[in-house]
Amino acid sequence: MSGFSISKGFSDAERETVARLYWQAFSAKLGLLLGPDARAVSFFAQIITSDFALTARDTDGNLIGVAGFKTAHGALTGGGLRDMAQHYGWLNTLWKAPLLALLERDLSEDTLLMDGICVDSSARDLGIGTALLDAIKAEAKTRNLAQVRLDVIDINPRARALYEREGFVAGPVQRLGPLRLIFGFSNATPMTWANNL
Repeated sequence: MSGFSISKGFSDAERETVARLYWQAFSAKLGLLLGPDARAVSFFAQIITSDFALTARDTDGNLIGVAGFKTAHGALTGGGLRDMAQHYGWLNTLWKAPLLALLERDLSEDTLLMDGICVDSSARDLGIGTALLDAIKAEAKTRNLAQVRLDVIDINPRARALYEREGFVAGPVQRLGPLRLIFGFSNATPMTWANNL
């Protein structure tokens, strides 16, 4: 693969591809709550929103990466209790949803919040992650937002190194305590990139 392009959004025909990429990136973190794989992919395919995605495609047009974001107006991974219940049943939803809510981050009006960045395993080390981050920064500038914020977990040092290279500054580490047994990581570090408007 020698090239790729970045664009906004994805088609309905690409929903499952985006969902698979998202799950490929976050199954280690969410697997206990949202697995098995097929059910999680089906769930994410239903709740993802194209308006809050930037996508990478190879020269043949195949979708190979996605960066989701969240603003005061919506997010890549939306959905509600009813959506979750369709895939997991109401009984499971009643205990899963409060645990997932613990991962939610506050959102301020001047912030573009990263809602996941994923690159297909076959397309790593080609600069796609960096290009998607650059596109996220450009999106923040277009929307006149003061900063981009994300959280990086301790089991993903490679991602943290990328964010640091791209000018993101780490904040105080947030420890999960006993919840690490559910989510598969011990702590998360918020990182921000300031948009010099």
